[in-house]
Amino acid sequence: QVTPGALVYSTSLNYEPVPAGNPVIIRTSPAVVPIECHYPRRDNVSSNAVKPTWVPFRSTLFSEEKLPFSLRLMNDDWSAERVSTIFQLGEVLHFQAGVNTENHVPLRLFVDNCVATLTPDRSSSPQYAFIDFSGCLVDGQLDDATSTFISPRPRQDVLQFAVDAFKFVGDSSNAIYITCHLKVSLADQAPDPLNKACSFNKASNLWAPVEGTRDVCSCCEMKSCGLAR
Repeated sequence: QVTPGALVYSTSLNYEPVPAGNPVIIRTSPAVVPIECHYPRRDNVSSNAVKPTWVPFRSTLFSEEKLPFSLRLMNDDWSAERVSTIFQLGEVLHFQAGVNTENHVPLRLFVDNCVATLTPDRSSSPQYAFIDFSGCLVDGQLDDATSTFISPRPRQDVLQFAVDAFKFVGDSSNAIYITCHLKVSLADQAPDPLNKACSFNKASNLWAPVEGTRDVCSCCEMKSCGLAR
């Protein structure tokens, strides 16, 4: 049965007593138990919920398959999107990555990697990966950089990071393209080496995560965090 707000499955649990011990007597009565399962038509079905064996409704498919990610340049106090995309060397680029989770279970956003290139083709050369290895802000290790993830997050579905302005050696165009791979995990899932946001702390000479235990960042030092980019 389909109602305006739910998909209703109805069935009955039938109990027919059988003899136990003595084949000619029983000690229970027959019973019929009606069962109804109500599934909201527009709720998201996640790995932590009941997985249906039927084909989901189109509205459910839409909410599962399409996550609207965003990556914006922000002004220095993070209060609004930056109007100009022109920077001088010595300035800091403030990035804000986000995802709209309105129709989903709570999600936590991560920046898997970010690559700067001279053309829109992220595989072109030269290129510079300033975030790599599933969330390691490797640019912060350089002596002349203060790049870092901002902690704490404003929300679980937002991640902010600051990167010192740079340019490619020998390039006269003074333009760079930045391509970032964004991903999400369940908000209640503990960070791990493949789902993390780690910055290098020069004072302690250690990697530090935005959330989770410090050991999730240990692979940043080894430059190997499970899956290849």
